[in-house]
Amino acid sequence: MEEEREVRILLVDDERLVRRSMEKTLLRAGYDVESAGEVREALEIFRQAEEDGEPFDIAVLDLHMPNFEGVDDPNAGLELLSRLVAIAPTLPVVVLTAFDEVRRAKEAVTRGARAYFVKGREAGLIELIEEILS
Repeated sequence: MEEEREVRILLVDDERLVRRSMEKTLLRAGYDVESAGEVREALEIFRQAEEDGEPFDIAVLDLHMPNFEGVDDPNAGLELLSRLVAIAPTLPVVVLTAFDEVRRAKEAVTRGARAYFVKGREAGLIELIEEILS
């Protein structure tokens, strides 16, 4: 009997406390979570997982964080989204956003994100991930 593989999630957010909180919620829900605090690290983790034959099933990305040059950028998550989808075109991506950034989150969806999620209601994030993966 084949063992069911855990769902692998790449979580990217530069706010440590937010990242920790989401990570705990996702781990409790039974997911295998790898997290990164910035886009370069996230891209490296993602590429390594692809090379190792252990790709991520879904990515959860913050929009506003330092970009690939290390400069604070409200669109850093969009750039990371574009790079991840270039590597794995079928990768479902959920974009995390503050409540006042919904317009930009909708732009992320037009760029290939599967959905966006307003931070702060972690239980709803689990439901959204399960819906996307089912």
